[in-house]
Amino acid sequence: MTTIELERSADATATAEVPDFTEAVTPYADQLYPAALRMTRNSADAEDLVQETFAKAFANFHQFRAGTNLRAWLYRILTNTFINGYRKKQREPRQETTDEIKDWQLAAADTHASTGSRSAEAEVLDRLPDSAVRTALARLPEEFRLVVYLIDVEGFSYKEVAERMDTPLGTVMSRLHRARRQLRVLLADYARERGLHAG
Repeated sequence: MTTIELERSADATATAEVPDFTEAVTPYADQLYPAALRMTRNSADAEDLVQETFAKAFANFHQFRAGTNLRAWLYRILTNTFINGYRKKQREPRQETTDEIKDWQLAAADTHASTGSRSAEAEVLDRLPDSAVRTALARLPEEFRLVVYLIDVEGFSYKEVAERMDTPLGTVMSRLHRARRQLRVLLADYARERGLHAG
């Protein structure tokens, strides 16, 4: 969402708060889009997420306390909006025929139980360039990518992520473990070529 689009959207509402709101949030318009793009992996969805974030921020701007961190407040709205959308998608039934599901897939889903912790591969990931990590993250399933992003990139605790995603703590830990394992495979050659292989 560009500054011009933000100003047009704010002008359309024509309230007394518009100049203060627009003036306050305009510097952050270009900063929220890359974060939204990392979350959604789709430019159209990222634009929608940023637009929805600004709409919610505008509607609740009266609750913002002057002197606090506006960027953090906007980012929290962005993250919560994405998580709420993710939860909504999770509640919707999957549209698949049973012919596509194999017995081994059902058995694998029932028997998988792993725990997550800060691992050597996560330490190695910290030293890789953003583009390599971003590409690998983009290849993860959304539920795994979101957990890795919130815990490893944004620094949220397991408990915070579980609460925000309305998911059991064990599920968050399992998804993180599985996501890190997939990232280790996706980034193994890249890390080995640069002498970063974790063993």
